[in-house]
Amino acid sequence: KSVKNTAQITKAMQLVAAAKMKKAQDQASNGRAYAEMLNKVLVNLKENAEEGVHPFFSEGKGNKTLVLLIASDKGLCGALNTNLFKKLITTQFEGDVEYVTIGKKAVQAINRLRRTLLADFPIKDPAKFAEVRAVGRFIQEKFRSGDYKKVFVVFNNFINTVTVVPTIE
Repeated sequence: KSVKNTAQITKAMQLVAAAKMKKAQDQASNGRAYAEMLNKVLVNLKENAEEGVHPFFSEGKGNKTLVLLIASDKGLCGALNTNLFKKLITTQFEGDVEYVTIGKKAVQAINRLRRTLLADFPIKDPAKFAEVRAVGRFIQEKFRSGDYKKVFVVFNNFINTVTVVPTIE
């Protein structure tokens, strides 16, 4: 009887996990087409805009680099965060580097690596637009201040359930 009960509980847990996985996949996939089109529009604008038309279309005046690091809040996700942090460590940024983080694991990694943490934004999944807008505004203000030459975003790019690629843009 106890084996049957354990099997029932395990089956229920599998169904819940499958539903959560499907929801996460749908969230990742639904925004992909929009993000790709928006990126194409921005690249096209940058290529066709005259120099100095907009401050975001040229390198900043400062000598520092600002890095937005996006990682998970929880562990137990295999090498997801580990691969992201390895990519971050092996990348050479120019000038002094300061970090803005989203996710508890990102904060822990920056502190463990003894890097300069400028700000942390504790955003829960699924992210609300107002929370993400606050991050965007913060980074825009920092770039406009003239202290930073470039801004990079470090994140895990979801391809499918088996493939997640650590990306720096």
